[in-house]
Amino acid sequence: MADTGLQRFSAALLDLGLECRVRTLPDTTRTASDAASAIGCSQGRIVKSIVFKALTSDKPVLVLVSGKNTASIDKLSSLYGETLGKADAKFVKDSTGYAIGGVPPLGHTQMIDTYLDDDLFAYATVWAAAGDGYSVFEIETTKLLAATLGTQADIKNLSQ
Repeated sequence: MADTGLQRFSAALLDLGLECRVRTLPDTTRTASDAASAIGCSQGRIVKSIVFKALTSDKPVLVLVSGKNTASIDKLSSLYGETLGKADAKFVKDSTGYAIGGVPPLGHTQMIDTYLDDDLFAYATVWAAAGDGYSVFEIETTKLLAATLGTQADIKNLSQ
């Protein structure tokens, strides 16, 4: 049987000792709007996992932003201490092990510096991708912060 993103992600949850319910849905969850509709929750409770590329060091930087927001690349670059740019699909897959549209917030092929949008913490639980474009999982926001070893920050774009 071929190894799938969902299988790898489910194994990562077990390895991290996280007991989260993973749901595979009949409708796509590739965008925050799609996921919110498929789950039946507000778009703000959806975690968008966005990978940026540090332009000097070529390191990936993961941003977990509320589905109602966009990330400010200027704020992120300032927090990270290096100019960040957009990552292409190959860089995202090589850095995380997952394709765009299914990148989960944890369980990657390498440790990735991670920043979490302050607005996610308005919710006790949030929903995020679980390794493919049809699967999601629900997690307590504080557990997500701890599991990713991330940094909570004001990263939303104010011009949205």
